[in-house]
Amino acid sequence: MPSIPSAPDSRISALQDCLPTDNLGEIPTATPWCQRWQNRRHSFRHTSAGGFDPRHFQLEPLAVRKAKEFVLRHHYSGSFPSAKKTFGLYNISEGEPRLSGVAVFGLSVSRAVLERALPDLEPSVASLECSRFVLLDECPANTESWFLARCFDELLAANVRGVVSFADPVPRITTTGELVAVGHIGTIYQASNAAYTGRATARTIKLLPDGTVLNDRAAQKVRKQEQGHEYVESKLMSLGAPVPRAGCNPALWLRDALHAVGARNVRHRGAHRYVFRLGKNQRERDRIALGYPEIKPYPKRPDSGL
Repeated sequence: MPSIPSAPDSRISALQDCLPTDNLGEIPTATPWCQRWQNRRHSFRHTSAGGFDPRHFQLEPLAVRKAKEFVLRHHYSGSFPSAKKTFGLYNISEGEPRLSGVAVFGLSVSRAVLERALPDLEPSVASLECSRFVLLDECPANTESWFLARCFDELLAANVRGVVSFADPVPRITTTGELVAVGHIGTIYQASNAAYTGRATARTIKLLPDGTVLNDRAAQKVRKQEQGHEYVESKLMSLGAPVPRAGCNPALWLRDALHAVGARNVRHRGAHRYVFRLGKNQRERDRIALGYPEIKPYPKRPDSGL
């Protein structure tokens, strides 16, 4: 869930043309707008628009391959995380089921992410990370709440008792000024009564000119020539990096490639961390320990842009 709408409001139009990070306080950042995706471009639906009818949708387990194709096609990140459980939201309003949304639950970059958030649950077995949640722009407002709840029903039936999810509150723009990420405060998680447990560790990120982030794991794949390094190298070359020469040192090539594309080191204060405890009733949910203290109230505005 995003924190700002793409409505006719002139302030929002200005924001999308070139993010005025010094004026974020003037943008209604905690309003009930629902983000949608289509071919890696976002749009918004206001919850007051309504229109959601559960009779027109169904949830089905989805093959990882199909989930990956959908996420890579539509999500702004252009990347797909490690997945263990993937679900598809199908629009059946016209008879033939049409894939309209995907939720991905899987492994965290570090085992410690799940261990620290849910210390009594076995990471990647009884606890998972919700790493992608993507709905097409054809989905009415309020679809995500229903979809997320049905995903949790399926996870609980598979003996998953906890889910951790992160909301990146930092808007991002490309070097040409295009807004590619609006800055999330986790509105959908707040509406679903998740426990807010503060921010993840602050870190320095490598921001690429298309507004995406080259994370440490992706960089390591290139340096060590591990599985998946070709995808990372291809992305950097599409942004203007030179083709690796035969026999070159991968670590040196990566350093030169990042310089060539104009990657920037940016300090990030940490994403907002939300935790869901799953159970058949409140008593079961309350028995699951939180590894971090629950913080109130929920965050209500994004950070400054990158």
